[in-house]
Amino acid sequence: MCQIRRSSWVTFLMVYTGWMCMFTHAQMKIPPETVQKWAITISEQINAIASKYSGAALFQKKLKDVESIIRIEDLDGSRLVLEFAEEIERMLGSKMRSAKRLADTAEDADLYHEFNSSLQFDYFNALLVNTMDEEGNFIELGGEFPLEENNHFSKLAVNTLMSDIQVPTNVYNKDPDILNGVYMSEALNDIFINNFQKDPTLTWQYFCSQTGFFRLYPGIRWTPDANGVVSFDCRNRNWYIQAATSPKDLVIVVDVSGSMKGLKMTIAKHTINTILDTLGENDFVNVIAYTDYVSYVEPCFKGTLVQADLDNREHFKLLVDELHVKGEAKVKKAMKESFRILADARANGQGSLCNQAIMLITDGAMEDFQSVFEEFNWPDKKVRVFTYLIGRDMTFSENVKWIACNNKGFYAHVSTLADVQENVMEYLHVLSRPMVINHDHDIIWTEAYMDSVVFKSKAHSLLFMTSVAMPVFSKKKETLSHGILLGVVGTDIPLLEVMKLAPRYKLGTHGYAFLITNNGYILAHPDLRPLYYEGKKLKPKPNYNSVDLSEAEWEDTEDSLRTAMVKGETGTLALDVRTAVDKGKRPLFLKNDYYYTTIDETPFSFGMVLTKGHGQYMFFGNVSVEEGLHDLQQPDLTIAEEWTYCETDIDPQHRKLNQLQAVVRYLTGKEPELECDEVLLQQVLFDAVVTAPLEAYWTRLTLAPPGVDEGMESAFLGTRSGVLRVIRYAGIEKRLGKKFLTRVDKENLFTVDHFPIWYRLAAENTPGQFLFYVPYDDINKGKNTFVAVTSVTVTEGKRTAVAGAIGMQASLDLLERIFMSIAKQPNDTDCNDVEGICPLSCESIDLNCYLVDSNGFILISKDRGDVGKFFGEIDGSVMAQLLKSGLYKRVTLYDYQAMCKNAHHHSSGARPLLSPFYALLALIKWWFSHFVMFMLEFNICGLWHNDYVVDAHKQKKVELMQPCNTEYPGFMYDKSIRETNSIIKCGRCQKMFVLQQIPNSNLVMVVVQADCDCSRQYAPITLMPKEVKYIATVKCNRMKSQKIRRRPESCHAYHAHENAEDCGGACGITASLTLYVICLVSSLALR
Repeated sequence: MCQIRRSSWVTFLMVYTGWMCMFTHAQMKIPPETVQKWAITISEQINAIASKYSGAALFQKKLKDVESIIRIEDLDGSRLVLEFAEEIERMLGSKMRSAKRLADTAEDADLYHEFNSSLQFDYFNALLVNTMDEEGNFIELGGEFPLEENNHFSKLAVNTLMSDIQVPTNVYNKDPDILNGVYMSEALNDIFINNFQKDPTLTWQYFCSQTGFFRLYPGIRWTPDANGVVSFDCRNRNWYIQAATSPKDLVIVVDVSGSMKGLKMTIAKHTINTILDTLGENDFVNVIAYTDYVSYVEPCFKGTLVQADLDNREHFKLLVDELHVKGEAKVKKAMKESFRILADARANGQGSLCNQAIMLITDGAMEDFQSVFEEFNWPDKKVRVFTYLIGRDMTFSENVKWIACNNKGFYAHVSTLADVQENVMEYLHVLSRPMVINHDHDIIWTEAYMDSVVFKSKAHSLLFMTSVAMPVFSKKKETLSHGILLGVVGTDIPLLEVMKLAPRYKLGTHGYAFLITNNGYILAHPDLRPLYYEGKKLKPKPNYNSVDLSEAEWEDTEDSLRTAMVKGETGTLALDVRTAVDKGKRPLFLKNDYYYTTIDETPFSFGMVLTKGHGQYMFFGNVSVEEGLHDLQQPDLTIAEEWTYCETDIDPQHRKLNQLQAVVRYLTGKEPELECDEVLLQQVLFDAVVTAPLEAYWTRLTLAPPGVDEGMESAFLGTRSGVLRVIRYAGIEKRLGKKFLTRVDKENLFTVDHFPIWYRLAAENTPGQFLFYVPYDDINKGKNTFVAVTSVTVTEGKRTAVAGAIGMQASLDLLERIFMSIAKQPNDTDCNDVEGICPLSCESIDLNCYLVDSNGFILISKDRGDVGKFFGEIDGSVMAQLLKSGLYKRVTLYDYQAMCKNAHHHSSGARPLLSPFYALLALIKWWFSHFVMFMLEFNICGLWHNDYVVDAHKQKKVELMQPCNTEYPGFMYDKSIRETNSIIKCGRCQKMFVLQQIPNSNLVMVVVQADCDCSRQYAPITLMPKEVKYIATVKCNRMKSQKIRRRPESCHAYHAHENAEDCGGACGITASLTLYVICLVSSLALR
């Protein structure tokens, strides 16, 4: 028996040993020297083809020839930032003067206008203009109103000779207040036109009346929404609210007791949201709910006020939507808590340090409040109290009104959803009284907001507007103590036009300019991304206009730059920064110098960045106008259309000219009155002359037999002055990269906020050495083309400046043919001195061969689906080894403007049916009580708000997108390491790979054993961003933290002559007693 066991073990050991020997002998060995030879040959051929078809050597030689007449100067950032700021001040000052002329005219017109309650007056209603009835006659308020498309106004059809009137659907367009206001404001027409003639760069000018109508110049035809409703109300716009009131601290107190159920709670929530919509980034707020105890809708904000920026307002709205009714109302505790919050803010120097108010939303108040006010608010009444009585019941109206009238507030009765808007707006007019009585015309500037007209046509970071606005007061002596606000005048300023005053060519390849508000929020910045895709739909992010500077300049961990700018200081700061181009895929390490100053008479600060090295220099070279003009007008040459070479917006006759046409007409003397940038024009002329030989060179290649290589598509170059030359080697029907360097290819063109991607990549690469990459975006969705580009420089002494970048674009088939023809050894290869597989071929099923760029993205693979992907996604085992050995280095990057999926559970709040009998009883009660209440209230809205209808919708999980912070990796190849090879142990097999640098390029060749699957041991390494999760306390602190901000200079919270007796009123409702009793009895019977 023992012998048998011993024999079995011997047999097992022999088999195992044999198997291990076979396994060891089966281990593939890839000869590194073979891969090295391939890499050298690939380098020679791809560089030869890139050099030939781009003409880079010719461009560099031409620059070398003219170096003797070139002058390189250091850029003085401290001087430049002040020059740019002065230009911006001059521009914005002109807009302020236009607004002031409108305000003066409106006040004078009102002073001499006598209100006429029977006034009959026809005006142009923007919704109705040019509308005819069935008989072909213009309808009332809809007369003939000539409209013409105008480039200056985003190609909209406008009337520059007249303004017209927009009235919201919920406002009667022939109300006597509307008619008198429209008639009075007709005087603004001449001022609108005169302002536009004095400053042709003006865009929209307007007057918003406190009664609700909106006078807009130039006149347009207003388009309602899909339901035919005009919901736009100018009184909700931030420029109106900020101009009408000083900054404010609000505590919104809402009753969520059981009596508030159904329609009442819906109205209350809408009231809260409408109040929140009246707040801006200079205001502070909190929301408290109460029953018999007090609760904060956001517990994190307990006992404090938070800035009412868009992010926080939207956060409050989500929380308010989740409020549920229960319990008994005890408002006294809530009022005490509100007064404490406001008192603490005053004492600690927090909040707005201006107006303070409590907004009480309830359906009744039975308690004695006098002791609360005596303790916290009387006799000074520093805190105003505004009350909103919700619902039809008037039982407690006198109590609720008493609260407001004895605390310098205003009482409003809100019985339907339609009442909310008008009643909420009243509090703004009360807060404006001290300012109106003082007659202080504070000029306000808004934060950035989205202009929907240019939503999809401009760079994402520059489709914003800001507005300058001024309040308009009644100057009539008999109404002085009432502090009557007539409305607000204003004009819009596209931030795109403001940023053009800091020309791109003066900032260098990676330099840029930016603007922020007094709160540190970004107005304009090239890294601002206000939009995101929800499916295929492009939408503004919820917090698009409250992105803090620290979220774009995240390397400034101490907030030194932000703090200095918010304080309005002038200075400079040096930072080492990590940034990325090509949609965050390609990291760059830069040394930036920041220069900043304030914009006088505005709450804005201006900053600019110059990158150390080539970004600190500008070079100059002179050529004659005649010589330059000849080369400038060649068909292959264009200039940056978004740059301002000549100002074409001043004279309406020039608005039809593109920038190249304007430059040519100016230089030829045909339009001598054009205002042009002489320095930039001289650079354009010089660049046109220096690059002219390339056009002849490219043409010669096209015509010379046997023609260009198959797959070669384009050659191109760009210069620091925005000159772009492009030749198409192949016709459009043969080109795979049909969109490359066309108008839709914004990323690869010179725009107002960035140089092209290929230019920026080339500038950081070794001059003369080509950088190869596959564009991976909308212009190369098929991932079937590649680009090779290099920079060209000029040198004077120790200074070297980047003059431009030059390259070629071709189909990937061309690169694949070169690669595969080299990466295989013929069958008759001499393998005597080769240790390993010989002959070696990338066509073999045993090998996977890749061409990978310095950021880890694949250019060549057997599987075309791999192209453009990160190598770590395809082979995590090899990428892990490359990271471990230091060949590739991980660079951690952050995105503080990301959008993340948030699984939000929607569940029904409906009461479950307990039994069939209960269901029947509930249905009878519902029908009967709602029928009676309909007759009592004449309000059908309540039919849709009940607690007993079965909700057929089961709980759903909806993925919503919300703002978040993410961390994501980038990768960079260490060029000092030229080659490596290794064996990776993967369970029962071992994988060998060889990496070899492609000389004089940004590429590496990777040859990998294909028959060993390591996916179980090594997960893919991806570029997927990871949301930065914060623990509850850290998240809370981040939400309520108040960074340094600069408060507005003026505050109007009190005036001794204010008439506080005008504090609102209640209208009575007469109901049928019989119906009331029936309703009451039936309700009690069915309980």
